[in-house]
Order: sequence, then structure tokens, then C-alpha cells
Amino acid sequence: MTDISQRQAERVLKAALGKARDEGFAMSIAIVDRGAHLKAFIRMDGCRLGPVDVAQRKARTAMLFETDTGSFGERAKAGGPIQSLELSNGGLSLLKGGLPLRNRRGDIIGAIGVSGSSGENDLAVAEAGAAVLA
Repeated sequence: MTDISQRQAERVLKAALGKARDEGFAMSIAIVDRGAHLKAFIRMDGCRLGPVDVAQRKARTAMLFETDTGSFGERAKAGGPIQSLELSNGGLSLLKGGLPLRNRRGDIIGAIGVSGSSGENDLAVAEAGAAVLA
């Protein structure tokens, strides 16, 4: 399996950052490799401190479970089939804004996590970043 390169991580980060700026959001954006280790990160000016950890957890969650965190979160709600899973792996995030990153062949090579606004806005910025690899 291939891992996200530094160049790819920078392209994803730049695209996500551009979308966040265009929309007027102050966000934290994290890119992780296949091992769920931080590859690239930015906390935009004006972004609160809380989203720093949340963005990284979203990226880790998306990579470890190879799924978007929003749909994963739906299954982990109370009474869901994977209830309380967010307590595993050192803490996960079940909020929208985390996506696996795929290369042109469709292989997962890393993940992006975005935090700092609503779930829908976080997801839109993550999608903008992921789109540059498609």
C-alpha cells in the first residue's frame, strides 16, 4: 500500500485551506498518513484551541476505520451497532469532517480531519481537500 506523500499532503492542505478562507471559516485542518500519524497540519488565525485536537481525532478516526466520520458517528450513537466505539483507540471523533484520502486508483493513502465550524462546513472543507487527489 502506498502512503500519502508530503507533496500530496501539502496539496490537500492547500485546497482545504483555500476553501476555508473562501468561506470565511477559521479552522484546524489535519492530514494523517496510513498509520494515522500526523503528516500536515494548520490552525488558521482566529481558530479556537479546541478544534486542534478534534481535527486530528477526525483524521485518525477516518483513517483507522477507513470511513467518513459523519456516517461512522451515526452508527456509534447510543443504541447503534457500534455504540461507545469512540472511547477506543485513545479517543476517536464521530463528528462530521473526517474523510479517508484516496489516490487516483482508489487506494486509501491517508485521511483529512477538519474542525472549527459546523459539521456541514467542516465536511465541505474536508471534501475540497480530498478532491485534489481524485
